[in-house]
Amino acid sequence: MLRTLSLLLCLSSAVAEQLCRQDAPNGYKVRLSIETALGKEAYVWNENESFFFRSTLAFAMRQQLDGHRFEESNIQMCNETLRVSFWFVVTWPDDPSSTVGGAEVEKALRRFRARFNGAFLLTDQTLEFLGVPPTLPAPVSYDTEPWLIVFAVLMSLICVLLVLLALLSRRKKRMNQKSAFLEQDAVVFTQM
Repeated sequence: MLRTLSLLLCLSSAVAEQLCRQDAPNGYKVRLSIETALGKEAYVWNENESFFFRSTLAFAMRQQLDGHRFEESNIQMCNETLRVSFWFVVTWPDDPSSTVGGAEVEKALRRFRARFNGAFLLTDQTLEFLGVPPTLPAPVSYDTEPWLIVFAVLMSLICVLLVLLALLSRRKKRMNQKSAFLEQDAVVFTQM
């Protein structure tokens, strides 16, 4: 039993080495420019940061492919360099010998790009997934169009001004009629 288990562990690591290479069909290269982004407050990329990256990517894959329980062990990283660049592939939880399709990984990376940037305190320029262009944020859509609000306010002001103009002209007409009536009364009174 112990032999079988150790053979399976060795075999899975050998399969992972074959899956994660530079020319892997579903592999992606990542470049991080931590010092450029953070300057003197830059952190050191180590095994803990690598674990955090795999966990964040596993979260994104779980969200993208609902129903699959991706773990950080499903994210295989290789060819890590001191300048913090590496390749990764995502394997299926049920079958660690096959990789998740590139389209699904790209969707997850685009959908949760802000989470990756926030997790590592980086931006789209300092955290690059080569081959996966950053997406622009969706345009803001309002429940009511802004031009419609401005139009309604202006039309309301025009209507109020028209009502005031009508009321003022009516008042002026009444005042004119009243002054004409008073003048007639004054003329009649003086004639008496």
